[in-house]
Amino acid sequence: MATIQDDELHAYVDNAMSAPQRERFEELLREDPEAAERVRIYRQQNQELHAEFDDVLGELHALKLPGPRASARRGGPWALAASLVIGVGIGFVAARSISLPPAPRESLAQQAVLAHVAYLPEVRHPVEVGAQEEDHLIAWLSKRLAVPLRAPRLDAAGYRLLGGRLLPATGGIGDAPVALLMYENAKGKRVSLLFRREPENKDTAFRFAQEGDTRVFYWIDGPYGCALAGDIERDELLRLSRLVYQQLNP
Repeated sequence: MATIQDDELHAYVDNAMSAPQRERFEELLREDPEAAERVRIYRQQNQELHAEFDDVLGELHALKLPGPRASARRGGPWALAASLVIGVGIGFVAARSISLPPAPRESLAQQAVLAHVAYLPEVRHPVEVGAQEEDHLIAWLSKRLAVPLRAPRLDAAGYRLLGGRLLPATGGIGDAPVALLMYENAKGKRVSLLFRREPENKDTAFRFAQEGDTRVFYWIDGPYGCALAGDIERDELLRLSRLVYQQLNP
């Protein structure tokens, strides 16, 4: 009997199979009660997610990024990256001579948009560690964030893992850094998944935000916050976010 893969189950539940594929897959399900039960569970999860989060689709919410960063974005990704580097450099020099109050912490959605825009144009170096070293990448990021992470599989939706990188914290000294995973589909469209430790945040609601062409769904998942950002249609981004959520909460 053929082994049914988890990404095939998600593709079936999300109606991402062609009619012949569905017909063949349903034959396999009739021979595999355990897989059929997982399909039932995934469908139930989808119904619960729809009931909990569909109202988000009707929300109108803009990030309203602070002026300097918004201006940097209008100047393109290189201007944005330059403004971030300059800001960090000035803060470091100043901190050596005087005591500064903690820097205001950017929202998870803001940080996701800024990171996505900064690394989206990169062709040769979109990530620091490639997917071919996934085990090392996830172990490294988990250690630096001090929380166990996983790399969700989005192959069923047409997106493959490119790899990831570590991003600096945006708050005061002592804040945990941020983990970024990047995915890409066959058309070259990319989405960025951020993980940020959120030890004191109990708000688990699914939320949506948008800045320019970049859309982001974000939520709190146990000890960390998650944000999925991309310059893609909102429905597609929501579908990917649900895949991420389901795999992080099996």
